Amino acid sequence: MKVETFPIVGPILITPDCFQDTRGFFLESYKSSSFGHHGIPSQFFQDNHSRSSKNVLRGLHFQSPPMDQGKLVRVIRGSVLDVIVDIRKSSSTFGHHLKVVLTDQNKNIFWVPPGFAHGFLTLEDDTDFLYKVTNEYSKAHEGGILFNDPSLGIDWGIDVKDAIVSDKDLVLPLLKDLESPF
Repeated sequence: MKVETFPIVGPILITPDCFQDTRGFFLESYKSSSFGHHGIPSQFFQDNHSRSSKNVLRGLHFQSPPMDQGKLVRVIRGSVLDVIVDIRKSSSTFGHHLKVVLTDQNKNIFWVPPGFAHGFLTLEDDTDFLYKVTNEYSKAHEGGILFNDPSLGIDWGIDVKDAIVSDKDLVLPLLKDLESPF
């Protein structure tokens, strides 16, 4: 497998070894011993699966301690623009964002550690997005940042007026108004 790190410390992009033949393909989407060498935990408590139409924008979400979540995310059908924002107060990259494209073709897997707000925009209809999380969902610990906060400077690749966004995500706070728990 190929592992890519970034100027923002913590996130990791993994391109798994994929073995293809006339029958199809095989890859290891998670292996504790391999992923653990790169700081990815060996214990996950919940798996999530979403299917979305094109231009659905979900996020930017996080959970606060003690229910904070690391996420191991991938796409098994379609494609997404996956975006994270560093919300670790002591980080030199606080407020910076990182974008990766995850598709069923590139089969990349993205590790998003705790301390990051996470969101994605679907680039195709019927996109299936899977993610393993290091803690169970807790409504009492959920938080987020407004996806189109001008201070973040995120280019989602579309006019955000065309994005399909939940009512809940439309009223998330700006980064400047966030009391980060990290």
